[in-house]
Amino acid sequence: MAAIDEGIVREYFEQNGFFVRQMRKHAVQARRKTGEEEIDLVVYNPTWSRERRKPEFFLFANELPYLHRAVVSVKPWHTDVFTPGTLKSSPELFRFLEENVQREAVKFFPLEGTTVAGGPGTVGGEGASADEVTKILVLPALPTQEPFRSQSIELLKARGVDCIISFRAMLLDLIDKVEVNRHYRKSDTLEVIRILKNYDLVRDPQLDFLPGVGREARGPKSR
Repeated sequence: MAAIDEGIVREYFEQNGFFVRQMRKHAVQARRKTGEEEIDLVVYNPTWSRERRKPEFFLFANELPYLHRAVVSVKPWHTDVFTPGTLKSSPELFRFLEENVQREAVKFFPLEGTTVAGGPGTVGGEGASADEVTKILVLPALPTQEPFRSQSIELLKARGVDCIISFRAMLLDLIDKVEVNRHYRKSDTLEVIRILKNYDLVRDPQLDFLPGVGREARGPKSR
């Protein structure tokens, strides 16, 4: 299941123009993860410019141009809401923020002013400093009611999380970008979304604003 969840996150960043590196292909169960293993993905924005501001805490697609480089921890607890109680009782959520993990993370990004073909890489055995790398937590949901929502946000920020992304936001963005008339043979994630859209099992987000707009109103699909 972890491969599916990380696949969604990877597709989300790649569809928005990022270079993405998955840190490992194996699962860790019988021991504690090493520093490098606490990181699920590293992402790098090749179009970022220094003049841009920092991204907001809630990292929707329109905030991604402001993101330069980041380490991403994916927590696919899809049946859970990250309440203040959950955050306080789950120290494993924050292990990717530990100093030894961040020391490993910065090695995967080029130094400022250098160019690495193909995306993030190590230059001369050194990388960016830890404060130049954004720490992103991917989670299912935060509480919708106050004061629990604000308390959860405060706890996340206090522990060092710079940005969060919800699975709902990522899936809505991918659904919007996937075209029914394209075959995504190189991506199981995108191809499944395409098939579901083809049979009207998922809808384009913008169609939610147009009640009654279905396949007939959109017209026939080309073959």
